[in-house]
Amino acid sequence: MLSRYPMLNLLWAGMIIAGVFFAAFTGQIPEVTKAALDSSKEAVTLCITISGVMAFWTGMMEIAQEAGMIRKLSAKLLPFLHFLFPELPSSHKAIPHISTNIIANILGLGWAATPAGLNAMQALSDLEKERRSGKAPGPVLPPGTASKEMCNFLILNISSLQLIPVNIIAYRSQYGSVNPAAITGAGILATSASTLTAILYCKYKNHHPY
Repeated sequence: MLSRYPMLNLLWAGMIIAGVFFAAFTGQIPEVTKAALDSSKEAVTLCITISGVMAFWTGMMEIAQEAGMIRKLSAKLLPFLHFLFPELPSSHKAIPHISTNIIANILGLGWAATPAGLNAMQALSDLEKERRSGKAPGPVLPPGTASKEMCNFLILNISSLQLIPVNIIAYRSQYGSVNPAAITGAGILATSASTLTAILYCKYKNHHPY
């Protein structure tokens, strides 16, 4: 894992070494030690808090899926998915995974969105194999090349419209915010802008690939 991200490893190692040297030259080594211990304690506490929030919302997502709510919401998303993925067959197996990923992201459930996103990418990869074998319509790309559907989905997933920023609310609660959910309005505005930008960019690049 370390060898896969050499630049990131060098960046973090450089920041740590620079911090230690600065503390040594300014006589603040005890403060560095205290900060390291306090940060370790906070990290464990934060993990416990996030685990509780994750378990609650992931459980709610499972209940919604079993109750058929996810299926109904996915049906409502079909016109949007057809707009964003015009060459993706409406009956393709990637559609339910993409819908689940979008719904989970909108609800702020990044943990629940990740498995659906991975399944969607695998289904889109299978679609490329079907196109190369002539079993599915659409442009044929060389092996190892990301399709427009893959790129569009990835950009949409990164922009991630969120109505309930669960992660930020949990962090604010952990660190003593009086009103942890006060960030919700700003989060909706920010993620709406990012998602709209992502959609416009995808549509532009689809029509002007070069």
